[in-house]
Amino acid sequence: MRKVLVTGGCGFIGRYVVEELLAAGHQVRVLDGLIEQVHGGAAPVLDERVEFIHAQMTDADAVSRALDGMDSVIHLAAEVGVGQSMYEIARYVGANDLGTAVLLEKMIGKPIKRIVVASSMSVYGEGLYETADGVRHGNIRRQGERVKTGLWQPTTSSGEQLKPIPTSEDKPVDLASIYALTKFAQEREVLIFGEAYNVEAVALRLFNVFGPGQALSNPYTGVLANFASRLANGQPPMIFEDGEQRRDFVHVRDVARAFRMALDAPKANGHVINIGSGNAYTIAEVATLLADAMGVSHIKPDILNKARSGDIRNCFADISAARELLGFEPKHRLQDTLGELAEWVSETGAEDRGAQMRKELEERGLVS
Repeated sequence: MRKVLVTGGCGFIGRYVVEELLAAGHQVRVLDGLIEQVHGGAAPVLDERVEFIHAQMTDADAVSRALDGMDSVIHLAAEVGVGQSMYEIARYVGANDLGTAVLLEKMIGKPIKRIVVASSMSVYGEGLYETADGVRHGNIRRQGERVKTGLWQPTTSSGEQLKPIPTSEDKPVDLASIYALTKFAQEREVLIFGEAYNVEAVALRLFNVFGPGQALSNPYTGVLANFASRLANGQPPMIFEDGEQRRDFVHVRDVARAFRMALDAPKANGHVINIGSGNAYTIAEVATLLADAMGVSHIKPDILNKARSGDIRNCFADISAARELLGFEPKHRLQDTLGELAEWVSETGAEDRGAQMRKELEERGLVS
């Protein structure tokens, strides 16, 4: 039995991770700041077996107390959202990078055997591409002027067409947003610390996580939660660009299982590992599938044909390393589980703040 501190354990992913750890027989303690934007002021609902500490990651004394008696850490606590990170920069850097630094400092001298940190697919920027003759390109970035004219698809510097392919961990990072910068800093902090202090360390790069329990009234959370909030209020999902951009959607239960596996897999130490479904979906396709599942197929997505600063065009996961290093295999396909999500949304209700999010971005010149 491990004694595991889960930071951010009251959040969307955190609650599933805690459930997974308890089912495996581990002792769990949760540290969470209960950010208003995510939790809406609601008190946490945790299993009675879980010890809860209410504190921010930058509260060094609270973090030190939370680590006492623990032998493992799953570090999920972070501000999440590409768009918001582009104007609330100090908030994101403070919570994500400084918060991680405080955690690592307070781990010094404590008998922590392994730490697993949540990173993000956003660190890749654009995913991997290849040309018609099979030459791979891992350093593609779209030109702003092309995007502003509606030329959404990236090309080579010579204008050659590119095909998106699954993105593996050896692709160079390309940090296109403040959020991506903070997530990369988090994973590097943890891996550097692990090597220096002989603590086993693993970073999981999560792709688009979905499932019941997402913060439906937080417009900067996952795209499926945003779409669900809009549809539940009779409004069309807002889709930037033309809707043909491709992403990988991975169910939160699969993600929770990956974190539990990462605590114990010997070969995972020192690695960054993609956690996705291994499938690619267009954003427009996802909006349509969700509308069908929610019984509002007559509500068609609002294709904005505008770009949002920090967004990328295509990125979906190569999960070969997760299979090899963790023994991970996704079990919950998007198209098979949207009914479950739709049922949860209908029972929960959602405040639609999508228009507010768009207004905030446009006022700051982050939509073009």
